[in-house]
Amino acid sequence: MNNIGSTNEPILVIGSSSLTFSLVICLLRAGHPVTLYTREEAVAMKKIKTHWDDLYGHPSSNISNQPDFKIITQLSVPLDEKLVITLTREDLAEKKDILREIEKWLPLDAIITINTESIPLHTLQQEAQHKERILGANWVEPVHTTYFLEIITNEHTSEACTKEFYVRAKEDWQKDPYVLTNGLGIRSRMMCAMLREAFYLIKEGYVTPQDIDRACRNDPGYYFPFAGNFRYMDLMGSYIYGMVMQDLNPDLSQDREVPDFFDEMIEKGHAGMKHGQGFFTYEEGEVERWQSLFQKFSYQIQEIIEKYPFKYLEEEPVSKTRKTTGI
Repeated sequence: MNNIGSTNEPILVIGSSSLTFSLVICLLRAGHPVTLYTREEAVAMKKIKTHWDDLYGHPSSNISNQPDFKIITQLSVPLDEKLVITLTREDLAEKKDILREIEKWLPLDAIITINTESIPLHTLQQEAQHKERILGANWVEPVHTTYFLEIITNEHTSEACTKEFYVRAKEDWQKDPYVLTNGLGIRSRMMCAMLREAFYLIKEGYVTPQDIDRACRNDPGYYFPFAGNFRYMDLMGSYIYGMVMQDLNPDLSQDREVPDFFDEMIEKGHAGMKHGQGFFTYEEGEVERWQSLFQKFSYQIQEIIEKYPFKYLEEEPVSKTRKTTGI
């Protein structure tokens, strides 16, 4: 991704996750003045500084000296930003609370985006004063080195707001976005379908988590940077997959709940790297090493994807009559 640095539209970012902090870098890199509203000021500055130093790496460009970036810990005055990007936990009450809070301070023509993996957009719009300006937007970490952006709209969403956000993402932030118009995302649905089958195979004793990871990393992980599932099926011969699915589909898991072993794992506090254990165990210092390796990898894989970009045909402008759009 090249530095653009020509955009001066101020943006308010809300959140306290690593995903949020990499989004800040993406927007600053594009030239936006950015205000970050977070309750984790020290953590945010440390993480953002790490990303910034990786990109620019010399004292004169220290993030602390950037006049177009600031952190606030409360909203108490009317805001001038015409775009607010919100990233919260997947919790309905929390999402509604933040939407209610920011609508008090925003100009009427401001666009609001909020991440939502499983909550329908219309549910989040229900209590909004101006539901037409609220869009769903799901990102992937690190935002500043990846092309993913899932934009979620519905029958209430303004087409003008959708188009403005889509064009800005594609032209200014160098994303490869797609738009969904039925109020629900697809990224998490596909991920959960795969996890459901993986959980089933582990529960039945066919495989270990290590086996699952090897199967995913060394097969789809090998071609996904080049093409998506359907392009790859075309390359290999789509009819083969139809034959395989005909035999396998009746045997795939239809579990409606997560397995007991996963519930037990979470109850024990084995919630991932930050807790020292998830599906794997992490010794002191390992978490930092994995995070550093992932950050390095994100830049390297970005270079590969840039060499082999998707070459989709240009499509018609975003329309509510279509279920999905993308370029």
